[in-house]
Amino acid sequence: MEGARRPRLVVYSHVYPNAAQPTFGLFVRERMRRVAEHLDLVVVAPVPWFPGQALARRWHPHLRPPVPRVERQDGIEVHHPRFFSIPGLFKGADGFFEALGTLALLRRLRRAGRCDLIDAHFIWPDGVAAAWLAPLLGCPYSITLRGSLMRFRGRALHRAQIRRALAGAARIFTVAASLRAEALAWGEAPERVQVVANGVDLDRFYPEPRAACRTRWGVPPEARVLVSVGGLSERKGFQHLIAALPALLATEPELHLLIAGGATPEGNTAEALRALAIRLGVSDRVHLLGAVAPDALRFVYSAGDVFALATRFEGWANVLLEAMACGLPVVTTKVGGNAEVVSDARLGILLPYGEGKDDGEALRLALVDALRAAFARDWDRQFIRDHACANAWQTRIPALVAALAAIGREAGREEGAPCVP
Repeated sequence: MEGARRPRLVVYSHVYPNAAQPTFGLFVRERMRRVAEHLDLVVVAPVPWFPGQALARRWHPHLRPPVPRVERQDGIEVHHPRFFSIPGLFKGADGFFEALGTLALLRRLRRAGRCDLIDAHFIWPDGVAAAWLAPLLGCPYSITLRGSLMRFRGRALHRAQIRRALAGAARIFTVAASLRAEALAWGEAPERVQVVANGVDLDRFYPEPRAACRTRWGVPPEARVLVSVGGLSERKGFQHLIAALPALLATEPELHLLIAGGATPEGNTAEALRALAIRLGVSDRVHLLGAVAPDALRFVYSAGDVFALATRFEGWANVLLEAMACGLPVVTTKVGGNAEVVSDARLGILLPYGEGKDDGEALRLALVDALRAAFARDWDRQFIRDHACANAWQTRIPALVAALAAIGREAGREEGAPCVP
């Protein structure tokens, strides 16, 4: 069709890697860089800011590290406009301030014909900001739910803005069926909410020789090794794994724990984890590796016998599939989409969380069982890896591209300038 073009997408997310925080939001980039192979897109990744922030870093060096205004990542243009945000204050207005701080950039992109659709990731504040921006720009927006809506149930101001944002979206994507169920419980029509789960990069995650990987991280080749990966925030539950070590060492005296992860906007628990390990007398068995580059993570997973994630909540934890792609069984909590990833008892063990039981004891027993099964070679590691292969990114992206292209085409028809994928 003459004059037809591919829809042009603005990926809108405050959670996205940057030069100062290279591992922040990798799961968003991994998804959208694959969409970029099919649709034209630019990334707008707003960065929180307040007057005097640079001065405040003299006393708090890790506070919001400086981020470049514009970058290119994997050939994709990434913008980092600033928006007003004081830590701990006016949080109910984050969506409005984010929209205000990015409006000028979005208008330029719209006028340049580079914005047919805003694709917002995370409902707060990005989805709420998109709901403010879209009417001003005259374009539709979609929202990808990546975390539970339930954490907002006690916040009336947040709830009102979230309901408005969900109601105005052209399409709501979720990374797990559990999140789709939450969106439906908030009153969204089933036909408007589509599950497109995250996948795993099989070119990056595959087994490496175990002994060499253990040597790489300073672990004895004959050790028993638990592995955990994620940003060092409280909700990831690394403290629970460390707390379980003294009792585990009574039956597994050669046990070591590898934790790969760095600081996050939610905080950095590295010093607290080190202090806990020292207090419990297990500091020689806890290896805090810091932030590990994505291309090196398979060497962390491949050093392990079992992968463990004692997380408090998740949308869809990519690390579970990454570990499985490296052949590791998984022990994790039954929260968010975890049960959708660990969908078979042959893949790992799911733990109840916050159900009035002794979560610490349940975790310890599950780790004991998983490690003993690993020692007895009862885990079918090829079955585990095959499950990961069935969940590769290639199985996810076509449905997402088709849905985004359909929204773009519809927007183009309304404007009289049709878009085609």
